[in-house]
This record gives sequence, C-alpha cells and structure tokens, in this order.
Amino acid sequence: MDFSLTEDQETFRGHIRKVLDKFGGTQVARDMIGNNPEKLQKLSRTLAELGCTAINIPEAYDGLELESLDLVPTYEELGRSLVPGLFMETNALVVPILKKYGTDEQKQNNLPAIAAGEKQISFAALEPFNDFSPQGIQCQLEKKDGRYVLNGTKILVPEVELADAFLVVARTRDDQQDGLTLVLIDKTDELSITKQTSFDEAKHVAKLDFSDYMITEEQIIGEVDKGWDSLQEGLLYFNAALSSYMVGAMESVVNMAAEYANMREQFGQKIGRFQAIKHSIVDMKVNLEIARSLSYYANWVVDTDEVDREAAVYSARSYATEKFIEVASHNIQIHGGIGFTEEIDCHLYVKRARYYDQYLGSTPFYQEKVVASLGW
Repeated sequence: MDFSLTEDQETFRGHIRKVLDKFGGTQVARDMIGNNPEKLQKLSRTLAELGCTAINIPEAYDGLELESLDLVPTYEELGRSLVPGLFMETNALVVPILKKYGTDEQKQNNLPAIAAGEKQISFAALEPFNDFSPQGIQCQLEKKDGRYVLNGTKILVPEVELADAFLVVARTRDDQQDGLTLVLIDKTDELSITKQTSFDEAKHVAKLDFSDYMITEEQIIGEVDKGWDSLQEGLLYFNAALSSYMVGAMESVVNMAAEYANMREQFGQKIGRFQAIKHSIVDMKVNLEIARSLSYYANWVVDTDEVDREAAVYSARSYATEKFIEVASHNIQIHGGIGFTEEIDCHLYVKRARYYDQYLGSTPFYQEKVVASLGW
C-alpha cells in the first residue's frame, strides 16, 4: 500500500513553503521570542487564505471536507519553520472533537469561523502539581440552579494571546472512572490570565484561574462525565498531526547538518568527509524517513476503523518525539561551539523538541499506550 503524498498534496506543500519562506522561516518563531506576535498573526491569516484552516472542515460548514492526510503538508511545513501558534490545537484536536461530539449548534457556531481562520482555540488541561491523566484533572465543574460553575486553575495553556476560545477539561464527578467533561469557553475579560515562562521561549504559555466562572449547558461538548473518552479521540488526531510537525522539523535539522558539514573545513578538508560525521548524518536521515513513514500511516489510519489505529498513532508520536530530540542534539554536536549560539537556529529546534517531549503526555506515556493498544 502506497502512503506517499499525491501530486496535488505536494504542489500544495510548495505553495505553503513559499509563503513560509516569504515570512522568513524561523523568523516567525524568533519574533515570538521577542514577544512580537504580529508576524505570526499575519501568517495565520495568510494560511487561512490558502485554505489550510478549512481542509478538514465539512462542506456544510464552509470547509473543504478533506482527510487528515491532506493536512500533512501543512503540518510538515509548519514544523520545518518551527511556526508556533494554535493551528494544531484548533484543527487537529478541537475540530475532530466537535465533528464527532458537538451539537449542530456548536458546529455552526465554531466550524465556519475556524474554516475562515477567524477563530483559534487553545487547550487547557494541565493543573498545578498534577500530571496529564484523569486523576490529574481536579478543576471542578458543578451544577447549581440549572447552570454550571467552574472553579480551579489550568497551567501551561499555549498561546493564550492568540486564542479566541479554550477547550477546558474539568471534573464533574469524583466517583466514576472518567467523571470528566469537556467545555468550550470563549476568551473574555472575565478570565484571569497570568503569563508563565516556557523552556521554549517561542511557545508562549499562561495560567488560567477560574473562580465561580459561569458555564451554560450549551458550552459542554459531548456527554457529561464522559469527557476523557471523548478527549482520547481528539488526541489520536492531534498526535498524528504532531508527528508530522516533528517530521518537518527533523527534515530541516538534517538539511542544516548536511549543509554545514559540506561547508565547514577542518584539517584541510570538509568535516562531512570524516567518518563520524558521515555516520551521524546517515543515522539522522534514517530516523527522519522512519518517522515520516510512521506519520503518513498514522494520519491515514486515524480516519479509518483499522484495528491498529491507536497503535499506529501512538507509535508515530513516541518515535518522532524521541528521534526529534536525538536529531536536534546531533545537529548541535556537528556544528560544534557555534551550535550553542543564538545567531543560528540549532537551539530553536532543541528547545521545540524538548517542549513536545512532555506536551500532553511524555514519550514513556505514549510508549505504554502502544503496548496497551497491542494487547501486550
């Protein structure tokens, strides 16, 4: 079975690459480090004009109604330039959840705006001193007088300044295995938002505090007390997308290492002629192509009912995460001392690799999911 991209998909990739190169590639990430999101906001509008935000939205909601595999070129090119933002959280997490569990009203209120690039949604799950698990969600959503009241704190919420809304995971019952509920909250002045520090300075994060925050029943997505199961469906799409994003970043790193090895001279010859450098770059390239194959299959299988659906997605996520860290680290070694400087991009890829290593579950967390999904 051939999972390579079609000619149309590769052509579309070319258009996206031209746009990102016009915006300066990693300069968008560097601007975010300098707390200057204007270029990212302009890029987001340009990608929406290209149709990127409408790819997996149904035609009934002004979308193109294409498959997850059609989003792969976009994810890879965003990864190649380390573009931050909420594209994956919105289109690869919230959209699949809304399509499967949202009401007609919720879909109509959100999907056309997402397709037009007018709405971006962040994800609020992590809490202070807790892990990413059902037991780690203690933010309380209680029903009072026919309405719901939300109390608690969410941390490390990505790109709050760019978000128009938040998908929040809250606890509604303590005596059930799940007992969690998904809530979609528009960003308003009533929300208490505090900026936090991120290891990857290009990925802005913040803390959200909810104190008797009123929620209507129309804001609840899916069944009450069944939110964790609903979230797992969305995370399959998200992790497939994330694996493609990391593939794009890995490709950029491999090209960077090979280019430097063919330029830098030591002892009268280019360092690319040294066996240790050769082997390192070959290993990087092999890891890249394995990760690419896994990500293509993951993005194809996520839209099917194949028995290995979960195993494929979690394998792609865990392998790509692990190898992205390895490839980015080897790239710094190949560059030597200059690899630690801020003038070149090596450090940006290392930081992004480490950021995603712990994002919505660690690598060991997803490796255990691979094992469980295979029934081992």
